[in-house]
Amino acid sequence: MLAAYLDRVAMPRPRALDAEPLDAEALRGLHRAHLLAVPFENLSIHLGEPISLDEAGLIGKIVGRRRGGFCYELNGAFASLLERLGARVSRVAARVYGDGSALGPPFDHLALVVRLPDGTGPWLADVGFGSHSTYPLLAEARDEQADPGGRFRLAGTADGDVDVIKDGRPQYRIEMRERALTDFAPTCWWQQTSPQSHFTRSDVCSRLTEDGRISISGGKLIRTVAGQRTEETLPDDEAVLAAYRDHFGIELTRVPRPAAGQNRVS
Repeated sequence: MLAAYLDRVAMPRPRALDAEPLDAEALRGLHRAHLLAVPFENLSIHLGEPISLDEAGLIGKIVGRRRGGFCYELNGAFASLLERLGARVSRVAARVYGDGSALGPPFDHLALVVRLPDGTGPWLADVGFGSHSTYPLLAEARDEQADPGGRFRLAGTADGDVDVIKDGRPQYRIEMRERALTDFAPTCWWQQTSPQSHFTRSDVCSRLTEDGRISISGGKLIRTVAGQRTEETLPDDEAVLAAYRDHFGIELTRVPRPAAGQNRVS
């Protein structure tokens, strides 16, 4: 599994691992490589594909089938990779800030707190939140942290939770208690099935690029380069399928679409 996963993210086994466990430099490289190679996508929901949270199912989809996923899948698989490389990984639950700064339900998001043998960190790693930090963040730091993805700050709350703030806007609130991946199964099911879930209302496939970001949503190819966003309406299903293949390496036989009447967002 280890060699296949590293091949999936186009990153050779870090040389340091031949003699020592994973260090901070290698973690940073893996985090960025994952974001560049593995898209944040919810296409399974709109293709009627079951979503599995067991390790074999996650690795089979992301590594074997070379697909992406949403937070439970992406961070669930990434946790398994890091553990195979010698890290201690805590899976933590978060509630995502929505419209009007309202918090979503418990277990709305899965993030990772990573402890390395080199004594750095602990690190907040998150390859499953779409447009977020390129590199892991220091989980216990409370000063601003500069990252190619923005300026981040982690702020403690009165009840011991931690808010993750990007460019002055709160993104999600972490409950720092360690969880099992199975604890996320009920909310994962809700995200796939509820009409109130934004994942059922819109289709998205998006990944980091060397100079920005590329996405497909609602039949549009969306590029962001150096902060400048452009949109291209794809003319037909063949063009959409070709865009999934060419930009994400995803081979599909039909276009995933939300149910009729649902809004699409980028």
